[in-house]
Amino acid sequence: MATVLITGCNRGIGLQLCTQFAQRGDDVIAACRKSNADLDALPVRVVSGIDVGDGACMPLLKDAIGDQTIDVLLNNAGILHGDSLDSLDYDAMEQQFRINSLGPLRITEALLDNLVSGSKVIIISSRVGSIEDNSSGGYYGYRASKTAVNQIGMNLKHDLEPRGIAVALLHPGLVATEMTGGQGITPQESAEGLINRIDDLSLETSGGFWHAEGYPLPW
Repeated sequence: MATVLITGCNRGIGLQLCTQFAQRGDDVIAACRKSNADLDALPVRVVSGIDVGDGACMPLLKDAIGDQTIDVLLNNAGILHGDSLDSLDYDAMEQQFRINSLGPLRITEALLDNLVSGSKVIIISSRVGSIEDNSSGGYYGYRASKTAVNQIGMNLKHDLEPRGIAVALLHPGLVATEMTGGQGITPQESAEGLINRIDDLSLETSGGFWHAEGYPLPW
């Protein structure tokens, strides 16, 4: 049984990740801004009041976790604002950077003492953060925030490798959630693929940018 901490888990992919890890017997810690009935119904430990975009709540998270070892730290919390060159909103861009880019780094730093050799740090990124794969433009803030978190993930790969901790950047696929307007595969299918990638992750494959289906993505 592993201890898995998941952020952004009261709906969508995060809720499904909590569900599936718990179903297979893992000890799940669900960190979120606000819980709900769906999350409360799961056999998981909920730590609410955690906004990954706000460093002020990191002491609350650290106190809740104490000295418990975390085997899988799964940075799932994210936000998407659509924009184009004709409708740029710089405040929304900054919010996406705070949550999508700096959030995983903030959480990882806060819980660094809870990670041990063999632990895994997962960042849910997106293929829209791929510079090589950008063939349509648009979504300036979201794309840039995911490109930035890919760089942060690679930094973490190098810095955590001497500690025996592996890092992966994972694209969940186009998933039918509130964020995507209900388009794409089911959160259940996405979570299954993500968990398979997490299980397969090792120090030898650390630092990869992978699709949930199992193939590498271009940077």
